[in-house]
Amino acid sequence: MAKISYRVRPETAVLTRGFDPKLSVGSARPPVYRSSTFVFPSPEAAELAFNVVLGKLRPSGDYRPDLIYARLNHPNAEILEEQLVPLERDARAAAIFNSGMAAIFTVLITFLERGGSMIYTRPVYGGTQHLIHNIIEPLGFRSIPVAAGDGKALAEVIGQTDNLSLVLIETPANPTLTMTDIALAASALQRRPRRALLAVDNTLLGPTFQHPLSRGADLVIYSATKFLGGFSDLLAGAVLATDPELIQTLTGTRALLGNILQADECWILDSRLSTVALRMNRQSKNAQRIAEQLAMHRRVRRLRYPSLFDDQEQIRIRDAQTDYPGSLMSLDIDGGKPGAFEFLRRLKIAKNAVSLGGVETLACHPMTTTHSEFSAEEFAAAGITDSMVRISVGTEHWRDLLAEFTRALDAL
Repeated sequence: MAKISYRVRPETAVLTRGFDPKLSVGSARPPVYRSSTFVFPSPEAAELAFNVVLGKLRPSGDYRPDLIYARLNHPNAEILEEQLVPLERDARAAAIFNSGMAAIFTVLITFLERGGSMIYTRPVYGGTQHLIHNIIEPLGFRSIPVAAGDGKALAEVIGQTDNLSLVLIETPANPTLTMTDIALAASALQRRPRRALLAVDNTLLGPTFQHPLSRGADLVIYSATKFLGGFSDLLAGAVLATDPELIQTLTGTRALLGNILQADECWILDSRLSTVALRMNRQSKNAQRIAEQLAMHRRVRRLRYPSLFDDQEQIRIRDAQTDYPGSLMSLDIDGGKPGAFEFLRRLKIAKNAVSLGGVETLACHPMTTTHSEFSAEEFAAAGITDSMVRISVGTEHWRDLLAEFTRALDAL
């Protein structure tokens, strides 16, 4: 494929980057390269490739080392990573992983320095919190939680923390949808005498609706299982950065851990990228229509959805750093846990399942599923209640979903 010399939009770039049909007998789409090892053109090329991958040499210009072994990299991963880059504003490099948790773990284990500290906003996804408490902290790293949305507290903790290596922000927060000001965190980090990295888990709004690198983040993390994959049929993770050297360092760790995404899954995910914006826009429009109606239902005590924020600081952050509200909402339902469970039992179109971002609508009870790792104190601090139901709105007709949710609420 001839290299395009002019700027095109992400939806176009994702279909024109990363793959040259001439290298695959004219195939319009990439084949699956199921090979664990790759043949070198010469012993000298093998030596050079190993020197580059081990960091002994820094290649110059457009040089790309020959492939060595699929644990390090493989053609389908390279194609996918190149096609991810234009989807993320200001990204210049990407690394793909075999799950979102693998991506987060690799970021933490790579960039946390010996005896160093990390700050993270709370709530975060329950798996992330479990990782921090049960693996990262026992390795000797210190973690400091700060309430999501409290920019003043976050800036103060950033300024006061010794040996700070990394700040991890999940915004909007799962499952409360609380937003944290990315630019404020980046500004606070810039005032430190010694650099620490800012990583943003952007899974809930994806590259379509929020652009953390443009707001000062160093790394953007995704569970690509969610909106990027979009069909609840694969596990994947991704990390993107403006600085390619950060990604090169990260892929060095990935090569040792062996948590690169395999060829078949790369091929599937690659085929989904061209429809990310189409799916996410449809899902967001559905969710907004549904949220506006459910917020008025007598059985809904509180509905959390970005376009319906009533807190002025949350409105300011939303307007500054997001383009659309997305497709996730959380409802506090009358009747506590029994009421929430009864609501879930009555759903037929929506599925009672964890995860999010798929074309099918999913609903779950965070306190007993995705965030069951939390203590009572952590639930209270995060604002997660026993009456909360999280809904990830899919691409079904919004009127059918609204009718089902209304019937389930009416029956309580």
